[in-house]
Amino acid sequence: MTDGAVPSEGVLIVGAGPTGLTLAIELARRGAEVRIVDAAPAPHRESRGKGLQPRTLEVLEDVGVTERVLATGTTRLPFRKYFDGAQVNDTDPFADTRPTPAAPYERGVLIGQWQVEELLRERLAEFGVRVEGGTEVTGFEQDEDGVTAVLVDGERIRSGHLVGCDGGRSRVRKAMGVRFDGTTDETQSMVVGDVEAEGISRDVWHQWFASDGSGVMLCPMPGTNSFQFQAGPELNAGGAPLPPSLEGFQRIFDRYAQVPGITLTDPTWLSLWRVNVRMVDRMRVGRVFLAGDAAHIHPIAGGLGMNTGIQDAYNLGWKLALATAGQAGPGLLDTYEEERLPVAAWTLGITSDLYAQVREAVKEPGTGVEAAAPPPMGTGYRWSSLAAPATTGDPAVLRPGDRAPDAPCLDASGRPIRLFQVYADPRFTLLGFGTEVADAVGKLAGGRDDLLQAFTVDGGDGNGDLHDHEGHARHAYGIETSAPALVLIRPDNHIALFTRDLADVTNYLSQITTFTPNE
Repeated sequence: MTDGAVPSEGVLIVGAGPTGLTLAIELARRGAEVRIVDAAPAPHRESRGKGLQPRTLEVLEDVGVTERVLATGTTRLPFRKYFDGAQVNDTDPFADTRPTPAAPYERGVLIGQWQVEELLRERLAEFGVRVEGGTEVTGFEQDEDGVTAVLVDGERIRSGHLVGCDGGRSRVRKAMGVRFDGTTDETQSMVVGDVEAEGISRDVWHQWFASDGSGVMLCPMPGTNSFQFQAGPELNAGGAPLPPSLEGFQRIFDRYAQVPGITLTDPTWLSLWRVNVRMVDRMRVGRVFLAGDAAHIHPIAGGLGMNTGIQDAYNLGWKLALATAGQAGPGLLDTYEEERLPVAAWTLGITSDLYAQVREAVKEPGTGVEAAAPPPMGTGYRWSSLAAPATTGDPAVLRPGDRAPDAPCLDASGRPIRLFQVYADPRFTLLGFGTEVADAVGKLAGGRDDLLQAFTVDGGDGNGDLHDHEGHARHAYGIETSAPALVLIRPDNHIALFTRDLADVTNYLSQITTFTPNE
C-alpha cells in the first residue's frame, strides 16, 4: 500500500485523445469506475489525424458514435491532382467500393481529430464521466494493491490500474521504464496546419506535386472553413527545416500551386512533423498499460495512427472491465499485449512501406496519396491464446480470432436487426444455429447472464431469437445450410470459437474467469 491509501478497483486513464476517450467509454459502459485526466486545460481544435478507417467505424458503432461521425465528416471527397502547377485529373480511389452484408462500411470517413474527440467526449458524458483537464501526471508508483499517479503539483491519485494514452512523448511510458525502440529521421519532415483559403474549391482534396516529389496539399475539413495544409518544409541555409509559419505556408503554396490571388489566412494550428518509427517492447508493466501513440508511432501514410489507438482501446477496455469486476482471471490482461503488440509492429512496417511508395509515386503526373491505401485494418488475432481451436465452420472463411462479420437478420417479431446491433451488448454473445442446439443455448444463457447473452438462429418452426432470412449470417460465418453450429463472439466483436458442443462454450467461459498470468 502507498501512504495508507485505500485500494481502488477503478481505472485511471492519462490522456484524453481518441485512444483515452474510447477506452473510458468502453469501461464506463461496462460499469467500471473510471477517471480520465489530460494535461491540457481545454480541448484542442486541430485536425491532426483526419481519417477513420472502415474497421474503426465498426468499433465506434459498438461504442455508440458512428452515426454522429458520419453526420459530421464526409465519406466522399475526390482527389484533384496537379503536376507542375497544371491540373491533371480528379479521382475517387473508392468509387467502386460498395457495402456488403458482412461489412457495412465500405470506405473511411474524413473528419478532423478534434471533431472525433468532441463526439467521444459527448458520448462519455452520457455515462456521467468527464475529462479532468489541466491535470498533468508526471509519474506513478505501483504496488500489489494498485497504482498511485503523481501530479505535477505533488497531488496523488489512487487507482486499481493506470493506462497511459498520453501520446508519443508519454510520461507514463518513461516512468514505466520500457524501451521505445526505433528511429527518428530528421531529414524527412513535413509542415502541417489548419488554415483558411478563400477562393479554393472545397469539393476536392487538392494535391499539387512536382517531378522531384515535392509539393503541397490542401484538404478541406468538413464542418469548418479550414483546410489542412501539408507540405515539405522550407529549409535554412544549412539544410535544416524552418519552423512552420503562415508566411512560410504561403510561400510554399505559391511555389507549387501557382494559383494567383489566393491568400492563406486564419491559422489555428501550425506544426512540424518528423518521420518517427518507434514502438515499445512491452505494453504492460504490472498494473500499468500503454495504448495508442504512447506505445507506437509511425509514418502518417495510410492514416492509421488514430485508428490504431482506438483499436488498442477497444481491445483493452473489455478485458480491464472484466478483470476489475472480478469476472476474469488476471491473466486475461496479458492477452492485450499478446494481441496488440504484433499489430503495432505490422502498422510500423506497413506505414513505412506506404510512405516510401507515396514519395516515389507522386513524381508521376496524376498520382496522389491514394498510393498509400493500406490493406484492411483490424482483421483479427488468429495467433491469440483467446482463439480456441475450431471444431465447426469453414476455416477457409473464418477462424477463431477473426473479426466477427455483420449480417442482416430478423428478430423474433420479424423486425430487421443486424448482428452488429446484437453484438453491441458488452457481454460475450453466443449464436446457436439450428434446432439441434436451441434448447442448450437457452439453458446456458440463463446460467451465465452476467458474462453471456445468447441467441438461437432459426430454431425451427419459425422459432428462434433471430431469423437468418436471406442466409447472410450462415454465409458470413461459413456454416452450411441447416447444419448446427455454435459461434461465440468476444465483447470486442472477434470470434472466440466455433463448435457444435455446448461444453466447449462452457469451458471457454470458465477459462476466462480463471485465466492465469503468463509465466
